[in-house]
Amino acid sequence: MAHRNFKKEDFEKDQNEYQLEFKIDEIGKGLDLIVERKNRQGEYEVIQAEIKRLNDLIFICWSEPFDGRVIYNE
Repeated sequence: MAHRNFKKEDFEKDQNEYQLEFKIDEIGKGLDLIVERKNRQGEYEVIQAEIKRLNDLIFICWSEPFDGRVIYNE
């Protein structure tokens, strides 16, 4: 499994939530995505973030920005 790290600064505000945008060719179609948030101890914990798709884009949505990573099949 491959992963891509991201920082809270990568999120963009969209109405009442924050979104992180990926292209499908970067992380695949997103069928088996796992989103993990980095906690205060520097460890990753799995969260159930909302995932939206639009054309060739995948959006990970959450109530606030956070440091973390997305795990996907190559």
